Formats: sequence, C-alpha cells, structure tokens
Amino acid sequence: MTMAVPAKDKPVVTADPAWELLPHHVHELRQSAEPLLLLDVRHEVEWELGKISGALLIPLDELAQRLEELVHWRRKRVVVYCRSGIRSLQAVELLRENGFEIVHSMAGGIVAWGELIDPSVAWW
Repeated sequence: MTMAVPAKDKPVVTADPAWELLPHHVHELRQSAEPLLLLDVRHEVEWELGKISGALLIPLDELAQRLEELVHWRRKRVVVYCRSGIRSLQAVELLRENGFEIVHSMAGGIVAWGELIDPSVAWW
C-alpha cells in the first residue's frame, strides 16, 4: 500500500488486490447485501477515538487467542482495518493461515476511510 498527497490534498491510495481492498470498494460492499465483517485490529484507545460504524474490535495482539469468536466468518467476507493498513495486513495473514477464505485488508486504514469516504470518522 502506498499513499501520496496530490495537489488537492486528497490521498491517493493504491492496493495489492490479492491482499487489500480500496476504501471505496469496502464502502460499496457495506452497502450491498453480501454479509461482511469489518474487523478493527487497533488498540482500544484508538477505537475510542474513532471507529467505523458496525465494526468489531479485536486488537491485533489478541487476535490469535480470539479466533474462535470469528468462526462464523471463515467462509464469508472479512475486511480488516487498522490506522494505516500495516497491522491489518498482519491480521489478514493470520486469518488466512487459520482457514479464513475471503479476507482482505482495507488499504490505507481508517486514515484513508476518514479522508476518502467519511470525514466524520475521527482517526487521531
């Protein structure tokens, strides 16, 4: 994932489609009828500062021990996000290694979501 700031101060987010989905794609999925788990892997203090409505919080450092909570989602779409997309990629790898079939990181994390999709979402 890379981010650059063009002249209009809007970030440009690119994604590796094998591992990531762009925020606009995630937004479209949330509005579709497809079941979707939006998983936030940030720390609780970050979550308290701002979150995406409907997301589930499981901090990355707790994820391996809490996989059983997500068993229902093994064959359904899971999109993981963090602040900028680094921790969420680690979570995607862990989930895939444990049998989750349709899992991606949201490129750019909540920062990109707040900048590109929903400016009301605080990410600081």
